[in-house]
Amino acid sequence: MNNWNLDRLYPSFESEKFKADLVKLDENIAELNSYKDRLDDSAETVEGYLKTLIKSATLYRTLGAFSSLTKSTNTSDSNAIKYINLLSNKYSETTEVETRAKKWIANLDIDAIIKKSEFLKEHEFYLRQIKESDRYTLDEKTELLLSKLGQTGATAWSNLHGALTSTLDVEIELNGEKKVITLSEVRSLAHDKDSKIRKTAFEAELKAYEKIEKSIASSLNSIKGEVNTINDLRGYETPISKTLEDSRMTQKTLDALLDAIREYLPYFRKYLKRKAKILGYENGLPFYELFAPIGSADKKFTIEEAQTYVLKNFGSFSPKLRGVAERAFDENWVDYSPKKGKVGGAFCANIPPIKQSRILHNFTGTFSGVLTLAHELGHAYHGDCIFDQSILNTNYTMPVAETASIMCETIVMKNALIDATKEEKIFLLESSLEGITQVAVDILSRYIFEETVFDKRKDSILSPEELKEIMIEAQKESYGDGLDPENLHPYMWVNKGHYYRPGLSFYNFPYAFGALFGRGLYSQYLKDKEAFLPKYDNLLKLTGQKSVEEVALLADIDVTDIKFWRSSLDQVKEDVELFLELTKVYE
Repeated sequence: MNNWNLDRLYPSFESEKFKADLVKLDENIAELNSYKDRLDDSAETVEGYLKTLIKSATLYRTLGAFSSLTKSTNTSDSNAIKYINLLSNKYSETTEVETRAKKWIANLDIDAIIKKSEFLKEHEFYLRQIKESDRYTLDEKTELLLSKLGQTGATAWSNLHGALTSTLDVEIELNGEKKVITLSEVRSLAHDKDSKIRKTAFEAELKAYEKIEKSIASSLNSIKGEVNTINDLRGYETPISKTLEDSRMTQKTLDALLDAIREYLPYFRKYLKRKAKILGYENGLPFYELFAPIGSADKKFTIEEAQTYVLKNFGSFSPKLRGVAERAFDENWVDYSPKKGKVGGAFCANIPPIKQSRILHNFTGTFSGVLTLAHELGHAYHGDCIFDQSILNTNYTMPVAETASIMCETIVMKNALIDATKEEKIFLLESSLEGITQVAVDILSRYIFEETVFDKRKDSILSPEELKEIMIEAQKESYGDGLDPENLHPYMWVNKGHYYRPGLSFYNFPYAFGALFGRGLYSQYLKDKEAFLPKYDNLLKLTGQKSVEEVALLADIDVTDIKFWRSSLDQVKEDVELFLELTKVYE
């Protein structure tokens, strides 16, 4: 089955179950709001409030998951749009009580309170996080106003971006036939084995963006402007300060990560220049050739073949990992095929209330698509490790969010290399290097772009031309002479949805963190497989209850030390050197 099944959530928006849960949500919100004027220092009140919060959060997550997942495969679904807005408005009704409760919790003696019950002890981290973040919380009326304005402000602009990019018609001529395809479909042609098709697709993609660039630029300006304003109001020094606070991660860790990536840029550029030579280019690799397949392994996978391949490789790691993937396939957790109205890219949504996940893919049969499937199943495995936790303890942060997904990619890639011929090794190595280049070098360019946009947005509104210029300069800084400076991608700010999530700025460096942290974990797995597996599951289970640095220490890793990141990048360096050796005929 190519489409996911959402029946475990609800059969439809018209179903009695969906309608009943909407009514129940109203009852839970009323119960939660009843705490506004009865917050006292007793452990019973704290426990009662948290249990009521859990009930409302569980229902909200269930109703919200169904609505947002439905919309992600059909962005024009009027019911999905209606209920997403309705749920957002309902959620804003709890802003006042939650703001008041956070202030109340921040003034409690947490050490004394958690001694009163096992339930409160279980939620110690959640309580302490509220206490620590209180300095950025505004008064109740302001928080309520911001919550309500957000629905017609940044969130609305974000929805506009999603609607425009998911329904954008791309006109293209392929093999003498003129046709209209979706943005997801044209971007997938970057992996085509025909260089003419890759270039044609790239040019058609850029041409299509011209139709929406002004609207998307307005979206980006409005979102970043609002984030700047609210961050200033809350007292954050910079936009990245809020992201680090939300990520439960220190600036020292981020600096160590980015500094290490910059140190190893010369190796990424060596790989890119060699790929350029293999494809017949002398002035660096054109952007549209970043995903060009190299080597003889041009196999196309059916969905069933991709599933079998993933299951085989996951089984070599652990029965539990294979078991989660089997459930995903047997219970139709995955929506595979691209279609008009479906959002681009891929994601995994963990849904704690039903202890399942749902994966959106735009699968076209490439090996890269198989890796993406493995990646998203890694997120589902992460979810499986935390589903037995209280829903208040399941909110892990952006950097550790990529841990299990990168681990799963690595498992598939390493196993694929074992029995590969020389030509297959070239293909697989190149595929791996292509991927890590995206999550290190391209992510660095995205980080530079977003940092620059936030800074410039303080003083002015940025035109599409300025945004394109900022993106080009960011790509030059990151890719250097690895790419052809005359053939870069000025519109990368249009198609990356992460820029348009107002509550989640800088959703770029977590991918680099995850890619390199995952490689570090895989090295530990190889040293002692039996001892590693329970440690790994425990690490994932506790990601919602610890800081990034504390999570890493569970695996004896110090992520504030640049030496760790260098050790992970050394693995990339080794892959680059092997790739250069296998392709030295092109020197």
